[in-house]
Amino acid sequence: MTPPRLQPQQGPSFAESPVDAASSNARLMRAVLALGVGGFSIGTGEFVIMGLLPEVASDMGVSIPQAGHVISAYAIGVVIGAPALAVLAAGWGRRALLIALMAAYALGNLGSALAPGYVSLNVLRFLSGLPHGTYFGVAALVAASLAPPGKRASAVGLVMLGLTGATLLGVPIASALGQHYGWRAAFVFVAAIAVLAAVLIRIGVPDIPTDHGASPMRELQALRNKHVWLTLGIGAVGFGGMFAVFSYIKPTLIEVAGLPLAQVPLMLALFGTGMVAGNLLGAKLVDKSVMRTIGGLLVWSVFVLGGFVFAAEHIASAGVAVFLIGTIVAIAPALQVRLMDVAGEAQTLAAALNHSAFNLANALGAWLGGMAISAGLGWTSTGWVGVALAIAGIGVFGFAWRADRQRQAALGRKPSTER
Repeated sequence: MTPPRLQPQQGPSFAESPVDAASSNARLMRAVLALGVGGFSIGTGEFVIMGLLPEVASDMGVSIPQAGHVISAYAIGVVIGAPALAVLAAGWGRRALLIALMAAYALGNLGSALAPGYVSLNVLRFLSGLPHGTYFGVAALVAASLAPPGKRASAVGLVMLGLTGATLLGVPIASALGQHYGWRAAFVFVAAIAVLAAVLIRIGVPDIPTDHGASPMRELQALRNKHVWLTLGIGAVGFGGMFAVFSYIKPTLIEVAGLPLAQVPLMLALFGTGMVAGNLLGAKLVDKSVMRTIGGLLVWSVFVLGGFVFAAEHIASAGVAVFLIGTIVAIAPALQVRLMDVAGEAQTLAAALNHSAFNLANALGAWLGGMAISAGLGWTSTGWVGVALAIAGIGVFGFAWRADRQRQAALGRKPSTER
């Protein structure tokens, strides 16, 4: 296997003058801002529909559970689109690809706003989900390539901040537009941000050419790499615990803690704040040690999700628990950087697949949590489901840890888990 190229190609070196280093940092921040706006658009478009299902159902003449299928349609689009687009666009320059993905996202959301019926809305939400994973994968690679040595994860975390920040600002704004002007206005808002992101990427992201020899066949080599599959497995299983709880957080807090309906937005804001905090802190930890951060976050998930079972009894403690559950998202930049380290020359596909894994975690967590509730185990049983998924993720991590030590030994290096 070809050893991965871990050091950024275009970041500042120790030999650079202070002026050159400042210029490189300014270039990185311009690029991160542009890429973050794209993430903000995608995060808003993904999550806003969850608060507008009654309006969609009423307008389309279907039940609320049926309206919920548009969420699943988007998730399926992410799972399929991430690997498909990453392979098909392997030879594209990264800036051109990012602009094209944002343009496609804008068109998908504008089409969703104009959908004449229920079936067409599902199709358009599926199409809207296609660019999601590839965008974040390529954006992470661009940010990492521009970052100085030892700061890759921080750069990736700043890009992901657009996604997590959408839960704090983008979703409330889009929801308010949807409430006052109809649900279609929310998707027009998302499309407008996507267009803005495309413009900012054109201005602020350097024209980074694709790697020499990049091709669909080379990208597909990632599917033969057990280290890639183990990393994806950690995300698809271990990250599912957060979704098992959060998917049912509103009825759980209302029924168990007695939370007034008017205070639900405050709890959701606490979750979003936790996501932002976790994303920033997690990125800093990854810059010190990738594997230890992943393992530590999985153990953290066990305690946080288990604690929710007991904290949910009272509003104050439930608020603290909701914030802490949001911090679990810190594992996202950790897994993204891990994939960069093990994917070799198949960087684009591996990075994009990370978001397919997250959407599988979303589906798995929500499904198992719903099964526990339907079985009569109570609303807080989702916490125990989350614990089980986090422990299963630790099991996958154990295999990944061992395989990593074997890989480093074969390359004659000190195991990365000890660096």
